[in-house]
Amino acid sequence: MCQRFSMAAELPEVQEHFQVERVMYYYKNRYNVSPTQHTPVILQQNGERILDEFRWGFIPYWGKDAVNADLRNVHQNPTYRKLVDKQRCVIPCNGFYYWKQEGKKSYAVRVVMKNHDMFGVAGLYEIWKDTRGEPLRTFTLVMTDANPLIDEFESRMPAILSPEDVARWLDEGTNDLHSLNPILRPHTSVEMQVYAVTPLIDNNMYDTEDCIQEMDLERAWVKR
Repeated sequence: MCQRFSMAAELPEVQEHFQVERVMYYYKNRYNVSPTQHTPVILQQNGERILDEFRWGFIPYWGKDAVNADLRNVHQNPTYRKLVDKQRCVIPCNGFYYWKQEGKKSYAVRVVMKNHDMFGVAGLYEIWKDTRGEPLRTFTLVMTDANPLIDEFESRMPAILSPEDVARWLDEGTNDLHSLNPILRPHTSVEMQVYAVTPLIDNNMYDTEDCIQEMDLERAWVKR
């Protein structure tokens, strides 16, 4: 399960890369996003791409799929089919975090594109009402099979979309899950790389540029 990611880029870069036309909130870099926290999400409404801020994780009754929606369960769950029809989104990222275990010790790693570019992950969103009747905007990452690089940490990985597939995923005229299946595939590991980072990413409150800096392994090791 993907439990950490980063979205660290200046707003003009994000807008250009994802062809965002309207920004709905005060954007800021996120170096260590964890479940229940808020992060940028891209929607398409009436043909316009919008950047807004949503909470990572559906309401609890979704159970284990609240944070990461396994593609296999999306096919089987009728509630998901409603979301796929009308409530698809893209989550902009530029790195995922995992823990690499070696014996009794482990260290945190960051998985990025070799060119260190941003990428979009397929997501589903839902808007709930809290106890005061205020809208609560939530999302989940869509997961697919892990590529050989990610398989070292997890058997599933977020469904990374090419720029062309971002347009297809957000297309308001498409509502057939089976036609979207081909774009929800493992991203090639040849374009990705891994490096050690600070163990402080395990702290939900730690969200500074230090999180994305490469770290010497002697400093990165921790007992777990």
